[in-house]
Amino acid sequence: MTTGNFDSDGYTVIPGVLTEAECDDAGKVVVDAVGKSGGSRNLLDMNWCARIARKIQGDPRIAGLLPAEAVAVQCTYFSKSLRTNWLVPMHQDLSIPVQEEVDAPELKGWSRKEGQLYVQAPPSVLQSLVAVRVHIDHCGVADGPLRVLPGTHLLGRVEQSGVAEIAGDSSGELCLVAKGGCLAMRPLLLHASSKASGSSKRRVLHYVFGPRALPFGLRWRHE
Repeated sequence: MTTGNFDSDGYTVIPGVLTEAECDDAGKVVVDAVGKSGGSRNLLDMNWCARIARKIQGDPRIAGLLPAEAVAVQCTYFSKSLRTNWLVPMHQDLSIPVQEEVDAPELKGWSRKEGQLYVQAPPSVLQSLVAVRVHIDHCGVADGPLRVLPGTHLLGRVEQSGVAEIAGDSSGELCLVAKGGCLAMRPLLLHASSKASGSSKRRVLHYVFGPRALPFGLRWRHE
């Protein structure tokens, strides 16, 4: 497990972004928002979620990693435990939330998730984004932490058929994050996670920050 260098590795762990009390408060309000679901993609409309986004942007350790005039464009909630448990194979995050469809050959993979429109953006867009995963619980080895392949964000978009060749024998670096800490990462960084094997929860608020303006006539969902 390493903390990572953001530029060369594509990720870094930043401790103590939220206080323990702020994590506990976030845990309560997110449960009210999503109920017993294992997650949700549509939290940024809520005031408490937007407040956390502003706190993230106000942390100088994170602000320097974000694009100029960055805006929060999405927040996804993941709750992993023995009751709601899953594994995720090695992949890149390719889809972004937008307001409407645009006819451009560079844009592919249009889809709707929880009523929201998404598109797979080209590398030129994805390379400008930063994901910040806020851990409102401690995430240890037994909690299904993220595993990353350092430096793979520099490869551009990787076809799924080529992921195994790139990974080779490596299972990746474990990203262990204490309660209130954040994992900042590039969406093009190859990453995966295993099922939780312990009895604790691993709850994460996964924010995406991007430049205020998009190319190709696209508009962010939260514009």
